[in-house]
Amino acid sequence: MSEGFRDILETFDNQHPGRDYTIEIVCPEFTSVCPRTGQPDFGTLTFTYVPEAKCVELKSLKLYLQRFRNEGIFNEDVTNRILDDLVAVVRPRQMTLVAAFTARGGITTTVTASFLAKA
Repeated sequence: MSEGFRDILETFDNQHPGRDYTIEIVCPEFTSVCPRTGQPDFGTLTFTYVPEAKCVELKSLKLYLQRFRNEGIFNEDVTNRILDDLVAVVRPRQMTLVAAFTARGGITTTVTASFLAKA
């Protein structure tokens, strides 16, 4: 996996850090490549998070996700990698990523990964 992917992610200050509220971001055009077959994987990524001090800037998230377009990576790995990168940059109170991949060979895959900050 190419290094430095998370460097493109930007944040901005949470204007309401004293309040728990949920942000949901849906990215319906995610693509990567199966490392075994070389076939493209298409999916919808749904991020749900409760911010702490920072929120993710959406254009930088789009550019970050586009970097996976030609990466050979399994669905399970890419889901956890993306969650790890976002948690490292945004440092939310909690975050869940649901990655729903479209059917290939008559099989669909949905991978859900979650993070909960320690109190």
